[in-house]
Amino acid sequence: MLLMTTSAAPTPDVPPMHEWTPEEIRASGAHMMRIHQELSERGELVGGEALAGAEAARIVTGDGVGAPVVTDGPFPEAKEFLAGYWMIDVESEARAIEIAARTSAAPGPGGRPTRRPIEVRAVMTGPASME
Repeated sequence: MLLMTTSAAPTPDVPPMHEWTPEEIRASGAHMMRIHQELSERGELVGGEALAGAEAARIVTGDGVGAPVVTDGPFPEAKEFLAGYWMIDVESEARAIEIAARTSAAPGPGGRPTRRPIEVRAVMTGPASME
């Protein structure tokens, strides 16, 4: 799984996306769509979604007895927010890292790579008796 985050503080040398020009936003989106299309064509894309902004997030806790407690965002203490993910099925960790590196290099202002951190995580599987 590739987890894509956005930061409350911009990456060094990359301003927040709301300061980008429409052309820069389109170029970054086109880069991501090319990778998405390649993953689909190779049969490596299992699923993926972009997520709504942190201001629409809710934290829910419950004890199984009473009503759940729902806390609204945004969360100013958070440094990063999950922006989206791609669930991929690839032959190796090296391939997942290759895809993550290309994703991190999405162009930003002036066409410079954004170097946005992409977290690569394996999906846990249960013991053989659970499969």
